[in-house]
Amino acid sequence: MPFADELVNGHTARLLTQAVRTVLPGVEPAALRAAAPRLDALALRERADLLRDALLADVPGDYAELARVVRAARDGVPEFGGWLIWPVTSAVATKAVAEGGDAAFDDAMALLADLTGRLTSEFALRLLLRHDLDRALGIITGWTASPDADVRRLASEGTRPYLPWSVRVPELITRPGATVPVLDALHRDGSEYVRRSVANHLNDLSRDHAGLAVATARRWLDDPAPTTGRVVRHGLRTLVKRGHPGALELLGFTPAALEIDGPVLDRTHVPIGGSVRFTATIRNTGAEDARLAIDYVVHHHRANGSQSARTFKLTTRTLAPDETIAVTREHSFRPLTTRRYHPGPHAIALQINGVPSDRAEFQLLSP
Repeated sequence: MPFADELVNGHTARLLTQAVRTVLPGVEPAALRAAAPRLDALALRERADLLRDALLADVPGDYAELARVVRAARDGVPEFGGWLIWPVTSAVATKAVAEGGDAAFDDAMALLADLTGRLTSEFALRLLLRHDLDRALGIITGWTASPDADVRRLASEGTRPYLPWSVRVPELITRPGATVPVLDALHRDGSEYVRRSVANHLNDLSRDHAGLAVATARRWLDDPAPTTGRVVRHGLRTLVKRGHPGALELLGFTPAALEIDGPVLDRTHVPIGGSVRFTATIRNTGAEDARLAIDYVVHHHRANGSQSARTFKLTTRTLAPDETIAVTREHSFRPLTTRRYHPGPHAIALQINGVPSDRAEFQLLSP
């Protein structure tokens, strides 16, 4: 499987070059040919941007001409799909914004919706959202009633506040309620593909506006579909890890009387690249059933000597009065491209319904 950066590659550039040659006979896409060998040194979004700029250089003229070329490739080039759609839709959005005017903007929105099923237009949509959020959201609201699940998902995914790999749209963060009507329209969608996007969007919203996210989820649960509980649980997952009282209460994780033994570690010195196993027992000492969200927190030593906490999911359980469960987990410290470890004092604690347990300390050692 390729690394993420390799998804837009030389093959992508060659397919796009051939598509231009097919629909513009006699035009040699020199900028696209020159861009192909430069991709390897770039990150994923930079690769898409490079091919976008090359496409704009190779297809002269106004927005209408670019849109004509793109539609001709859509209709006449069987290979016109996959990762080349990212630079193509970005070129469409860039040209529409540069040209200005409602006609180009609206046509670009329609073209993005038309192409999204060939990969996704979510990244290019950000450019139009940044240019005119209200006009874009007016069109996107209509997409929520589309018979095409890819278009409905684009409505939710493309407007996420923290969409991965994409440029930020500051207004989506400073105007948090702007996209809630989109989520309201889609949270009961018949497609799991769409509902998953809604949950991820709600989770994005919760990062800066927890109260709004909880209130939105509460409204959905007041009149739930069979799938609503799953959407809400996934959408509030970050707040549960943070121990947010409103999210925990909404999901039924209320304060409980517990006796916790642990966590107990299988070692107190762990080399980077190794792992540590912990166990713990939890007993419900109350008189009522206790519904528990059981997580664990790793307190990492940082290069500056401080510690940072990262929460990991363990399980959810309901314990009857006086019932006891044992939990165990092995946590790896194998280096990852997204995570760097520093030798020094670390700790592990449980977090149950947002309440942390005592910490078990250990030393992380150099390999």
